[in-house]
Amino acid sequence: MKRKLLIYYLFILLGFSGQLSSQTYQLAGNPVNTTGWDLVSNAVVENDFIRLTTDNTSLFGAVKLATPITLSYCDKWKVEFDFRIDGNGTTQFGRGDGFTFWYLVNPPTGFVSGGGLGIPANASGLMVGFDIFNNSTEGQMSKIHLLYGTNDSAGSNIEYNTTPGSTFHSPDLITTQPFVGPTYKHVEVNGETDLTNPTNWIIKIKLDGVLIVDQSFAPSGGAIGMSQGYFGFSAATGGASARHSIKNVKVFVDKVPILNATVTPFVCTNPATGAGSVDLTSFNAQFVNNPANYVFTYYVLGSSTPITNPTNFPYTGNTTIKVVIKDPSSTLCDNGDGVIQLNPTPFAATDATLTGCNNNNAGTATFDLTTAALTTVPGCTMQFYNTMFDLNAGINQIPNPTAYASGAAVLFAKVTTPQGCVSNAKVTLNLNPVVVVTDASLRTCFLETNPSLGTFNLANAPVIAGTAPKKYYPSMADAVGGTNEILNFATYTAPSGVIYVKVFNAQGCYSIAKVTLTVIAPTLSSVLKDKIICIEDKTTLDAGPGFNGYIWSTGATTQAINNVGVGTYWVKLKTGDCTILQTVKVYASEQPVVTSIDISGSTVTVFANGGTPPYKYSMDNTNWQDSNVFTSVARGEAKIYVKDSYDCEPIEIDITVPNLINVITPNGDGVNDAIDYSALANKKNLEIGIFDRYGYKMFQADKSNRYTWDGTTNGSKKVPTGNYWYSITWNENNSKNTPIKFSGWIMVKNRE
Repeated sequence: MKRKLLIYYLFILLGFSGQLSSQTYQLAGNPVNTTGWDLVSNAVVENDFIRLTTDNTSLFGAVKLATPITLSYCDKWKVEFDFRIDGNGTTQFGRGDGFTFWYLVNPPTGFVSGGGLGIPANASGLMVGFDIFNNSTEGQMSKIHLLYGTNDSAGSNIEYNTTPGSTFHSPDLITTQPFVGPTYKHVEVNGETDLTNPTNWIIKIKLDGVLIVDQSFAPSGGAIGMSQGYFGFSAATGGASARHSIKNVKVFVDKVPILNATVTPFVCTNPATGAGSVDLTSFNAQFVNNPANYVFTYYVLGSSTPITNPTNFPYTGNTTIKVVIKDPSSTLCDNGDGVIQLNPTPFAATDATLTGCNNNNAGTATFDLTTAALTTVPGCTMQFYNTMFDLNAGINQIPNPTAYASGAAVLFAKVTTPQGCVSNAKVTLNLNPVVVVTDASLRTCFLETNPSLGTFNLANAPVIAGTAPKKYYPSMADAVGGTNEILNFATYTAPSGVIYVKVFNAQGCYSIAKVTLTVIAPTLSSVLKDKIICIEDKTTLDAGPGFNGYIWSTGATTQAINNVGVGTYWVKLKTGDCTILQTVKVYASEQPVVTSIDISGSTVTVFANGGTPPYKYSMDNTNWQDSNVFTSVARGEAKIYVKDSYDCEPIEIDITVPNLINVITPNGDGVNDAIDYSALANKKNLEIGIFDRYGYKMFQADKSNRYTWDGTTNGSKKVPTGNYWYSITWNENNSKNTPIKFSGWIMVKNRE
């Protein structure tokens, strides 16, 4: 696998040189930070740049990463830097020789004579030289040389190496992009695996943004198959001289983060075949986080051929597998080859014990047999049987091992590894001690707003000695299923009934206790009743004995209160710890009402209703009678008094008994010529009618005739001599507008 470069990380670089957490290496800062780099020979830091050589002859300077970088499986990598070549040179040869960026297996560690741009003889790897001295003409030039191979040409000078497919020499750029000058020039070198020939690198070089080369290079010489090397820069002077400087170096080599370099899983061989197989991909998560983001290739150590079926890799003895991890979506390189070490060993399952909850003293627990610690080998299958006989015969396998209900017992397990190795083990099932609870009861006072309900603190139910976690439920089914939990258990409002408490121990086992809830019913006074009294009277209200306390609305705390009048009263009656408020009313008795009075001659009949019969009647408020009829009542104004059985202040009605004559002789002699009713003219709704003996109305007295009748009909024709009936009605001028009916007979004597 070729290592990839993650150029996106450029944005999070902190600007320091050396090795950063993103695995990007830099030489930057002022002064340049060289942490993680080695300076060789004449190379020194000068402010914000590294001077490889001064402007003198026969000098050498180099800087290299202290740690080798593996690019053997890197798809992409990138290096950026700025260089400057300046100085006066020598009179005879001018400026020379130039410098080289390289990735070498064997970098320089000491002085290297000029002529080879600071590259040691026979050094192998990738070399990119920036040459300013033409050794053939001994003149000045600006050429870029590239060698992906071994520096073994004449004079160890890559200028003369022309290995086909592994070298490149640019035209002389001295007129368009001269290397010598006072300003820095910027270089980008990109390496990328050639997908058409994966052993080749496509190298792209830009100088100040101008593309110099972009082609595929094949490794040659010692570069073939190189697995790692050192990045660095070197320069040398010989008979010519120049100052060679670099700065702002960035080497982008971001790596796939490897969690474990070596994974040694348990594997075994099938005793029947002496061989085994393993899914190599099952270990991917032990090498990297998020394995799906990467491409894995597996090799038997020493072989360059990938394993074609890594999900079912066969083995017989100790085998080392090399794992190459690639990131296809970015430029991350691998972080060294991972290793899966397969060392087959005999497989033996171990006995295990499971302990379950005997919930609510059911006598059984529900076990997940697959959680028994029978082996640490991942991917094993387990089969469970009630007896060893069944296991050996392969019959009566337990069908529900993840939810197996059982009391204390011993089972047997057959454990098979992914490689087909088999071992048997015993599984002992134990029951945790029963959570001991007792049923309990709670009593509470009724709510005044709703006497059928009470508020309970369920936590006060003594269902267990000491403290333990509890949950509360309205039914046994809810308690078993854990549904409809009562969350407001401290202020639970309910009628009399039951609830259930689920009590847990430290192992999470539980028992369920029943709690009987009793709402203490209110105790009311049976003797305290509403009363009716005369509105002007007072009475006594007595709640009766048998209560622990009394608080009346009057403030009294006695059993009874005296001298109370009409109104509404309450008393708080305490029984034990409960208190009930009882209301009592004292009503004013209803006064009777005189509905009408009939007057017939001197007889007055009083009609009444309302109040509470029987009634008493009087005309002087002193002498009372049971009869509603008064006889021989004198003509004129009179009073009627009526009271009911409560003997309250009587009602008083004013009446008028008309003084009328019984005979008229309408002959014009001025004596008894007419009946005169004008004395009643001030009565309300006064109506006077004269009727013959057949009930025919012969005359209507009103204002127009001054309430008088002279024995005629319609004011003209005289009626025959005879008896006539009169009826007079009105309403007395009192607050009740008492209706009065006065009737009788009158004799009319007319002479024809």
